[in-house]
Amino acid sequence: MKHTDIIDVIEKDDFLGQEITVCGWVRTARDSKNVAFLALNDGTSLNHLQIVIDKGSDIEVDPEATKLGAALKVIGTVVKNDRNDTNEINAKEITVLGICPADYPLQKKFQKLETLREMPHIRVRTNTFNAVFRVRSVIAAAIHRFFQDRGYVYINTPLITGSDCEGAGEMFQVTTIGYSKDYKSEEEYYADDFFGKKTGLSVSGQLEGEVAAMGLGKIYTFGPSFRAENSNTQRHAAEFWHIEPEIAFCELPDLIEIA
Repeated sequence: MKHTDIIDVIEKDDFLGQEITVCGWVRTARDSKNVAFLALNDGTSLNHLQIVIDKGSDIEVDPEATKLGAALKVIGTVVKNDRNDTNEINAKEITVLGICPADYPLQKKFQKLETLREMPHIRVRTNTFNAVFRVRSVIAAAIHRFFQDRGYVYINTPLITGSDCEGAGEMFQVTTIGYSKDYKSEEEYYADDFFGKKTGLSVSGQLEGEVAAMGLGKIYTFGPSFRAENSNTQRHAAEFWHIEPEIAFCELPDLIEIA
């Protein structure tokens, strides 16, 4: 549906006095005798947009619209809040796009990260994960911009491979058979497997990157790698993203400068 991003309403005064449509999820709701306030967020900004509901007007509000987590479409006029000089919307019509149950877990109180790990389907609605993914997005764009501006070619290396890349780390095995007692030897097992040989998740794209550099001169990889070391420390990650530039005719001082 046609709607305006909340970040544009918050940051620009272009919409003042105009009737627009916004969509988002209710983050907070406050009610009083004559007026009600909803804080709406559509994910485009860490800040919320205040929706003002004048109970003296003809607007009809579904009780579900004031529940935390409900998805709404709001049509109203953008005005300036004189108290804090921010933009808000005087609502004329509110449509509930999705109701939210009473046991919605993301309440106003802060949720511990350990708790959020158990709800991956909605944890991105929290400010913490929202901020983390925004920072990650900006960093990834900066990485690509750095190499692209310097003439490097971006290479996507295989994630499923038969190479352990010079023993860079223990590999997670990839197989269509799984554990089986039906085979007398590894050769027999892998002959019946999808790839016909032992394969795993890539620990590094370095080898394929070196090959690409021999034809393209300057390349970089930027993607996920997987390490199966059984090390439960803060410094170990089973899956991570890293950058691997490979440059033809490059000596150590040149590489140090790039790094």
